[in-house]
Amino acid sequence: MRMKNLLHFTEHHRYCVYREFGLGHVDEIMLSKVYQPMVGAFAVSLYQLLSQQIPAGQIGYSPVEQQRGLFLTLGLEPSEKGRKYLIEQTSKLEAVGLLQTSRMYAPDTDDYMYEYELQQPLSPSEFFRTQHLTLLLRDKIGKFAVLSLRASLWSQETADWQQMLHNKENISVPFYDIFELNTHVIDYELEQALSEVSVSRHKGASAEEAGELNYADMILRFPRESVNRKHVERLRFDYEQFGVVQYVAHKYDLSAQDVSRLLDEEDVFTEQGEVVLDRLQYHAQLQFRQAKKRMEDQQVKAAKVIALRQGVEEETAQPPAEQAVEMEYYVEVPPQFEGKCDIHQYNMMLRNEPYYRLLQTFFPGTVPGNLLDIFEKIDLSYKLPGEVINVLIHYLMTMLVSGSDQRINRNFVETVASNMLVKQVNSYEKAVQYIRDQSKVKGRKSAGGSSGGGQRPRSVKGASGKPSIPIVQDQVAETPVSEEELEELLRMAEQMQSGKKSNL
Repeated sequence: MRMKNLLHFTEHHRYCVYREFGLGHVDEIMLSKVYQPMVGAFAVSLYQLLSQQIPAGQIGYSPVEQQRGLFLTLGLEPSEKGRKYLIEQTSKLEAVGLLQTSRMYAPDTDDYMYEYELQQPLSPSEFFRTQHLTLLLRDKIGKFAVLSLRASLWSQETADWQQMLHNKENISVPFYDIFELNTHVIDYELEQALSEVSVSRHKGASAEEAGELNYADMILRFPRESVNRKHVERLRFDYEQFGVVQYVAHKYDLSAQDVSRLLDEEDVFTEQGEVVLDRLQYHAQLQFRQAKKRMEDQQVKAAKVIALRQGVEEETAQPPAEQAVEMEYYVEVPPQFEGKCDIHQYNMMLRNEPYYRLLQTFFPGTVPGNLLDIFEKIDLSYKLPGEVINVLIHYLMTMLVSGSDQRINRNFVETVASNMLVKQVNSYEKAVQYIRDQSKVKGRKSAGGSSGGGQRPRSVKGASGKPSIPIVQDQVAETPVSEEELEELLRMAEQMQSGKKSNL
């Protein structure tokens, strides 16, 4: 039982017990001789006490009561020490598979309620087939005691009977050889009544597992001291606004904890308490992309470990047989390999070599780390086959050598790989056909660009959007200055000079 706050598990909280089996004589022996050495006598007594909450001749639910009765019957003090001890004992029962504890939140009372679902003890054959339980019992009572206990719980057949088992024949009569049902008449009332009074409960998935957001799960994880707490509590009765939150949670695959974190942002609610859809979607998108990036990194790291282990196993195993390439799917040898191999050898290398070995052939030294990381992500995250990745490398290297202005960066390579995934390019032949189609498309574009003429036509005057700005040019005066104008200019200069002296 995972319990972070002991105030959430007290003698005042209500509980009920669920059981859909009955304890037989073999079950009692398994509890006393097998399970008790592992979990202790107190835990087994707690299990039997919970089982007795339901009458022996019935299955289903017990009446809802306070846990005070459990504390008093077990002789525990209703204090912090008693709560910790009871949590410890239930945890032992849960660990060995005898109990499942569930906690339910009641919004009306703002409190918790506990359900103890009992599990039937394993039969002797099932128990000793479970490795971790057998090893735990061995650590508690020893190896020879385990063997002796197993022998005491199993009644062996005689030697004569064991010799005749290979001549065993099943001569049992099936159901429909004896009984005949009237299937022409369907009794809907009987089926409805049986479903209504069914003794076994429907173990449906929780709201979060079914893809729906539960208000109780969300409000439990929302901080009480938050400014938006009153707005979130209002969502309980405002079905329209809560539907908006559910829409965003379903759109970006968010859990109740993620939604609680997003609703705690400052700008997701208006002053009237309405949800701002644009801001909530903005924060949800950031959360989704961050979670996706973390998941991709974890998958890449895990796949690297698996690849290393498989590589060690493949070194000892026989190498896989090479796959031939049909002539119609041959690609040309790039300039880097001219004189090193012919077209047959190059295409066989594309079809059968791993991508990291192919990259090493393109570089005289070490392969750049950023380029290797790009293809590792395509291999481990996008799950493209190795032969398709090799054709992609050939396409990129050929395009780079041919004088194209396109640079090989992460965005461009992932764009090409994404197009391959969308078009379901999952084989060598499809990959070759894909790069051929791309080359044809680029050829048509280049032909269309060159057919328009060598120079760009000039725009007609007035057709351009830029205004015509006059340029000031130095011009020589056509007529000389007269004597009167010269005297006037000298007089103005003397006045300006005398004004400057007076200011000083």
